[in-house]
Amino acid sequence: MLLLVGLGNPGPDYARNRHNIGFMAADLLARRHSFGPWRSRFQGETAEGSINGEKVLALKPATFMNLSGQSVAAAARFLKIPLSDIVVLHDELDLPPGRLRVKTGGGAGGHNGLKSIDSHLGKEYRRVRLGIGHPGDKDRVAGYVLSDFAKADESWLPPLLDAVAESFPLLLSGDEAGFMNRVSVLTQPPKPKSVRPPAPALPSGAAPAAPPSEPPPPSGGALAEALRAAMTKPFRKD
Repeated sequence: MLLLVGLGNPGPDYARNRHNIGFMAADLLARRHSFGPWRSRFQGETAEGSINGEKVLALKPATFMNLSGQSVAAAARFLKIPLSDIVVLHDELDLPPGRLRVKTGGGAGGHNGLKSIDSHLGKEYRRVRLGIGHPGDKDRVAGYVLSDFAKADESWLPPLLDAVAESFPLLLSGDEAGFMNRVSVLTQPPKPKSVRPPAPALPSGAAPAAPPSEPPPPSGGALAEALRAAMTKPFRKD
């Protein structure tokens, strides 16, 4: 069984926060792959389903971000799920908005949810880093991640979440590069269509010019005269 963890903070006040993009991704994955209903379990909300024949438990910790590890550890230990079968979806300040990277292990990069999971279980689990961009000043980070996505973010947020849900079977099969490439392809903005320049406008009342016609064959010349003479010369019988 795969344990799929979306990180965020519980409750309607946080639902649209940038910090909750992990919850959003888990919700859409569960809907796209027809998981069962969400129910309270393991200090969080869980939904069960299968993707490509493999059982998956989706988990949204209800412990608030800083204590996410309590919920994840409770599920992993009860179900005997190894770290290699845990995938965590979370917001990433160090990636531009709409970008995605998959990483196994490493540091938490200042993310309190990851720090909590690391402290309870260790670091060797897969992280799907969902880029939300950086506010440009570290003193503004807390307010930035705990504020709602802006109207301008609608250009990339739904396509990213949709691409993650559609491409997730590749990650489940172990094809991390294929998963990242597929998400990148699906989130590319459409190329503008080439438009032929319009024909120049005609003056008012003018008709379009007719195509040039071929000139008539010549009616005179030495050859024509010789032919006429031969046709009109009387026939003499010897």
